[in-house]
Amino acid sequence: MVKKYTLEDVKINVKLKLAALWAAVMFCYIYGDFFALFVPGKIQSLMDGKSGVGTTTPQKLLMFAILMTLPSIMVFLSVALKATLNRWLNIVMGIFFTAIMILVVATSISDWMIFYTYLGIVEILVTSLIVWHAWKWPRI
Repeated sequence: MVKKYTLEDVKINVKLKLAALWAAVMFCYIYGDFFALFVPGKIQSLMDGKSGVGTTTPQKLLMFAILMTLPSIMVFLSVALKATLNRWLNIVMGIFFTAIMILVVATSISDWMIFYTYLGIVEILVTSLIVWHAWKWPRI
């Protein structure tokens, strides 16, 4: 007779789920931007000072740096903040990044950017999961 074992399924705290989701979305951002370098003409365009939003300027680079710092900080804040502030910050930031990715996906549909569209859809799903988990935060 074969003995059946039940695998332990540890309940994961919502804070850890949120931090992991923010880390996952950051990996998608990084991969998307890295793979974009392989699109013909992309590197030359960057060298010519052109980005997806027009001419590259120090101010635009700072704006992008600040924007991409937010998910990084959310990994930590999702673990460190008290529940009420944590919940609302994750809802607001999740909606914000979902909206950004909807705009990016809508403007990135082309043969060479199909990978970007795919990653964008994954990012929309992940940031939507962030909002959902924060919204459904367990009550005492």
